[in-house]
Amino acid sequence: MNAFLRHLTGSQPLQARPELPIVHLPSYYEVRKLVANLAALGAENIDPNLVNAWGIAFNPFGFVWVSDEGTGLSTLYDGDGHPQSLVVTIPPPAGSSERGEPTGIAFYGGGGFVVSNGSSSGPSRFIFAGEDGVISGWAPNVDFTNAIRVVDNSPLGAVYKGLAIGASGQGALLYATDFHNGRVDVFDAAFQPVVLPARAFHDPHLPHCFAPFGIQAIGGDIYVTYAKQDADRDHEVAGRGLGLVSVFSPTGEFVRRLITRGALNAPWGLALAPASFGKFGNRLLVGNFGDGAINAYDIANGRFAGRLRGTDREPIRIDGLWGLAFGNGVNNQPLNTLFFTAGPGDEEHGLYGRIDVARGDVADSE
Repeated sequence: MNAFLRHLTGSQPLQARPELPIVHLPSYYEVRKLVANLAALGAENIDPNLVNAWGIAFNPFGFVWVSDEGTGLSTLYDGDGHPQSLVVTIPPPAGSSERGEPTGIAFYGGGGFVVSNGSSSGPSRFIFAGEDGVISGWAPNVDFTNAIRVVDNSPLGAVYKGLAIGASGQGALLYATDFHNGRVDVFDAAFQPVVLPARAFHDPHLPHCFAPFGIQAIGGDIYVTYAKQDADRDHEVAGRGLGLVSVFSPTGEFVRRLITRGALNAPWGLALAPASFGKFGNRLLVGNFGDGAINAYDIANGRFAGRLRGTDREPIRIDGLWGLAFGNGVNNQPLNTLFFTAGPGDEEHGLYGRIDVARGDVADSE
């Protein structure tokens, strides 16, 4: 446009826009085996108590707590896997001489979920669910080295695989996945069963022989993973596509099926990644017990975003993968580090580790 036309129209010559810098998000991740029960597993530390490491929960101001299903204990570690002196014993069903079988674990910081022992009582700080149908709470001023049994549903055949704490208009609620009976049991802050509508925590399109497996409270909703039951309905069946993830309200109203089959393989662990977790920041991470892979999904629509890969560009696979949780920012437990538990060797051994964004990494195609 010449100067005369620009004068008539008031137009100005278009200026070239500066090119925005291309942001390369790190695509790969580094796995560290922090602690195991055997030196043969190649971990940095050894703790014989860590057998079939399952649930994982962080004290917001302290060390991680891990449920050791194979020894009936809960053990504590810092971000480098150094075992702490406190070891907590988890109780079995009433009258049993067997060890406890803790699976899911949840931290609680409020005034409810009170446990008692003799004249001492206090709110639970960590709550455990067990494959033996027991739910127990640990309060430091009640019994420093033992959790207290508060629910015993072993006579009902309950096999609790997962545990989460959420909230509704009724206050804090405790959710336990009963894999054997195919349901989610809900308890109030007094450990009393909550009466919910008959169709609560029911996915209307759930395939036959699939049951609630893992569970997590995320963003005010309750996320439930499903795995296929074996013939006895006590153990999961591994296989590609044998898994689902559904979302419910805190009172059990079905919200949506988020993920159906695909890369899922007996999924248990769930964690929402922070924005600083490289390529998969802000994604829902789902850990497969069946094949040890960690898959990432868009939490809004369940679209598959890829799977975590190591610096060798191969998918990360952790034998017997159970829990996933991001750190709390203290004791060398960074907020953007993904910590995991596992029961390798068909749950005969234990592993606790961490996954960090690879340093100096540059994005690459999936």
